[in-house]
Amino acid sequence: MNLETMKNANTKYIGKEIEYFKEINSTHTYAKNIALQENHSGKIILAETQTNGIGTKGRTWYTGESKNIAMTIILKPKCPINQLEGLTLKIAECMQKAIQELYGIELKIKEPNDLILNGKKVCGILTEINTIAEKINYLLISIGCNVNEEDFSIDVENLATSLKKEFKKDFCREEIIKKFIELLEKEIEE
Repeated sequence: MNLETMKNANTKYIGKEIEYFKEINSTHTYAKNIALQENHSGKIILAETQTNGIGTKGRTWYTGESKNIAMTIILKPKCPINQLEGLTLKIAECMQKAIQELYGIELKIKEPNDLILNGKKVCGILTEINTIAEKINYLLISIGCNVNEEDFSIDVENLATSLKKEFKKDFCREEIIKKFIELLEKEIEE
């Protein structure tokens, strides 16, 4: 994965620092463990493969090796927590817009945190906010997006799909991440 493509995004802080793993148990779990220690808002934890990716409601998110997007963004917004209401939907809209602008593909949003393509899940979003009273310590945004995956396990093959599976061609993960973080930074004030 070409990290420079993402670091060259037209952003002020999201994606300027990327920690990359060939394999990790979960980008979300790792980010959660370092979020209070990190001073840099906008750091991205990115992995080629997750061995125990986390989805919503305690589900596992499968990440095929070097085919999909598995990332968590650590943010430290200074706004009051009530300004983050509806955030997960805004994040979904950013990913939807990124895919639309890059490839002309219209993904549907299944509120609040899934993106659907031809009736199947193609992307999931997990957000977690750590606070003390009204002060936000950190915000984690985890994205699992099936980009070039072709093989799905029997238990999810009727529920999940990928851009490649639907359109029979490869898509650029770096390009998707770059466009997504550019759109996301406009939505979230540091």
